[in-house]
Amino acid sequence: MLLDINPQNPQPRLVAQVVEILKDGGIIAYPTDTTYGIGCSIFSKKGIERIYLLKQREKKKPFSFICSDLSEVARYAKVSNYAYKMLKRHLPGPYTFVLDATSIVPDLLVTKQKTVGIRIPDNRICLSLVKELGHPIITTSANLSGEEPIGDPYLVNLNMGKQLDVVVDGGILSADVSSVVSLIGDYPQVLRQGVGDVSWCEG
Repeated sequence: MLLDINPQNPQPRLVAQVVEILKDGGIIAYPTDTTYGIGCSIFSKKGIERIYLLKQREKKKPFSFICSDLSEVARYAKVSNYAYKMLKRHLPGPYTFVLDATSIVPDLLVTKQKTVGIRIPDNRICLSLVKELGHPIITTSANLSGEEPIGDPYLVNLNMGKQLDVVVDGGILSADVSSVVSLIGDYPQVLRQGVGDVSWCEG
């Protein structure tokens, strides 16, 4: 099902409709500030398993997830004063930040190093969904592992719609990915160069 939601002013009725799907353990495609993502509630083990199958992704690669704001990030990750300054300066934005996980994070989403990847995209639709749901949702690009991300909701629906419970149409986006930056040590470390400028990590 393709559901058109206004990217500037997401309609509360439609946001609530999608959130009900998430609460029921459903998986959705939705817009971010880079490309389209696939997600479910971080507490839906069934949903996470479905996304692994859909993506044809190895289980040893945990998914990142989207938080609605910095206070929510602090519930799911250990945020030092230095890390907080970095997050506040660059979020919302096209970054995935790697941080040490707190005990509340489901085991399926934690790496062997006990870290998690967290995003706060600059996109009103996905932030509205997370806020209405009350906890984070999985984020992974709308494509099979190893293939190019898809920025057109109609193509997402055409390629993956039968395996998703809803595709949220928030307009045509890029086929780019976020920059991944680790904030585990004393200095930011670039793990993947994406849309977000990472020149501030140098030196």
